[in-house]
Amino acid sequence: MAIKNFCQRTRREFLWQTGAGFTGTALAGMLSGDDFLANQAVAADGETPWVNPVAPKKPHFDPKATAVIFLYMYGGPSHIDTFDYKPKMKGMDNKTVDVKTFGRGGHKNQGRIVETPWNFKQYGECGQWVSDLFPHKAKLVDDIAFIHSMTADSPIHGSAMLMMNSGRILSGSPCLGSWVTYGLGSENQNLPGFVVMLDPRGGPISGAKNWSCGYMPASYQATIMRSQGNPILNLAPPPGMSTETQRRLLDSLAEYNKEHREPRAENTDLAARIANYELAFRMQTAAPEATDIEQETAATHEMYGINDKKSATFGRQCLLARRMVERGVRFVQIYSGGNHNDANWDAHGDLKTNHDLHAGETDKPIAGLLRDLKQRDMLKNTLIVWGGEFGRQPTAEYAKGTGRDHNAYGFTMWMAGGGIKGGMSVGTTDELGSRAVDDRFHVRNLHATVLHQLGFDPNNLSYFYDGLDQRLVGVEGAAPIRQIMA
Repeated sequence: MAIKNFCQRTRREFLWQTGAGFTGTALAGMLSGDDFLANQAVAADGETPWVNPVAPKKPHFDPKATAVIFLYMYGGPSHIDTFDYKPKMKGMDNKTVDVKTFGRGGHKNQGRIVETPWNFKQYGECGQWVSDLFPHKAKLVDDIAFIHSMTADSPIHGSAMLMMNSGRILSGSPCLGSWVTYGLGSENQNLPGFVVMLDPRGGPISGAKNWSCGYMPASYQATIMRSQGNPILNLAPPPGMSTETQRRLLDSLAEYNKEHREPRAENTDLAARIANYELAFRMQTAAPEATDIEQETAATHEMYGINDKKSATFGRQCLLARRMVERGVRFVQIYSGGNHNDANWDAHGDLKTNHDLHAGETDKPIAGLLRDLKQRDMLKNTLIVWGGEFGRQPTAEYAKGTGRDHNAYGFTMWMAGGGIKGGMSVGTTDELGSRAVDDRFHVRNLHATVLHQLGFDPNNLSYFYDGLDQRLVGVEGAAPIRQIMA
């Protein structure tokens, strides 16, 4: 293809003819500063060398963690049926009590108690109470810090998920993974710095807004990675385009860009498109190797539950997460639960059927991930976060049945690795688990803790937008949860 004709084509034609956009603009600029693009591309003034927006960066101080794996239990797991033991509820099943709740069903002042159908036992040296839902994770409580008094601003899935991911109940702000990539860059220029893996049953409410880069450049957007089939869609070149053809195309584009260094927006745009294609070119080799879990031992597959049909999908995703972090990816988020209703942890109808399903799918893989990271000496600098957008109420949602409504007044999340003290529990909810009462923490405190462990002062990591120094923790700021920090 003649370079003159090629450069006269529209942006849409360019993306279509070179692979339908490969991984999209979210991957623009992920090239190291000493190779192809550094020698070819320039900034908008036509002279300043192009700077890689996701080159590795130094945090504010020495970090305890260098990467994050966020295990997102979409739908809202019930804290009082998992890790927040409420013995006073024993024998109260179906009893009507005065309790203020607020969820999908609105504000209520009374409710019918739903007693937990699972037994609780104490585990580890710390004596943490864990229900029968998690027999595998229960054995690892001495490596985990439980936060029993988390609160959020919304009891509605869409806005609550946006808050858990971006710190805001409204869309348009960068998510946690984007802030991490913006602050730290990426250690692997052949793979995305921020990866999201979705449940095969479907994406969550609010969709891509949950992993959006918001007002930041597209370089900090997440890349969706699949656990089966092609790991990254639209990565392969069009049929018939050989590696040599791709390289000649890149060389031609770079030469054109080099000869047209006037300070014009279209030339900067061309440089970004070259960056996009160059990264896709590299990822065609890097991504298949990074996602080839057949390289792992049979014992590793067993540890992650990949040999069990029930836990195989989430097990593959957890193993992929370890392989991504091992290769320098900064932030990996895995969603357990997709679509709506019982396809996720949103137990409005039959609590036992719902939580038995999702706990059974995730318990062994998560325990396997913790064990694997620990035995590889990676847990000390890999921060693990577990939880959903909120918890569940102690009372039934309907006149009949065992379903629980949403509870943003008090719920449990846990963290491990990355400088977090194991065997810890902070905060409490009341005797029924309806709301946090002691050491109440907000989602912003969780975000502040993640940023702090990565080496940032959460109140000083900012991005100037709309006339303000925007922060993940908001202009009001937030303190990390120091009780769980080693």
